[in-house]
Amino acid sequence: MSGQVRRSATAAVLAALTAVAGSGCSDDGGPASDAASKAASAAASVGSRAAEGLASATAEAKRRLDSVKGGVDAKKDVKLGATGTDDRGRSTVTVTADNTADTKKSFAVQVDFRDAGGNLLDVVVVTIPDVAAGKSGTATARSTHKLAGPVTAGLGTALRY
Repeated sequence: MSGQVRRSATAAVLAALTAVAGSGCSDDGGPASDAASKAASAAASVGSRAAEGLASATAEAKRRLDSVKGGVDAKKDVKLGATGTDDRGRSTVTVTADNTADTKKSFAVQVDFRDAGGNLLDVVVVTIPDVAAGKSGTATARSTHKLAGPVTAGLGTALRY
């Protein structure tokens, strides 16, 4: 579980426990105990869904990169711009690929979105098709959902094909 998911789950548990504390304490399995148990269960569920979402995004990125036939490592020819946020609250970054080949090529680029602690939050693959020889092409990588807090984008796999 990532640090972001863990922090969100912890905050949910603390909020629920604070509400329970205001309604009285009970160690006999009464309402306070039931509420604390439900809060812990809800927090675990939130963390589990976030982890499943990241696993799904990671699997999809791997599937897309594995489908590239005849791809060669192009990491040195790909640059990421500054990380931003779109009008829907999703993290974005401009990806620029320089085609150093002597024929038209396409690029498949994996972008890893991370929190300030370096925890992986999301993974996406963006395609930059048909970049002319000696030219550059751009695309925008966009997270699959809203990401909380400061987010950075890092270059994962980059393939030219």
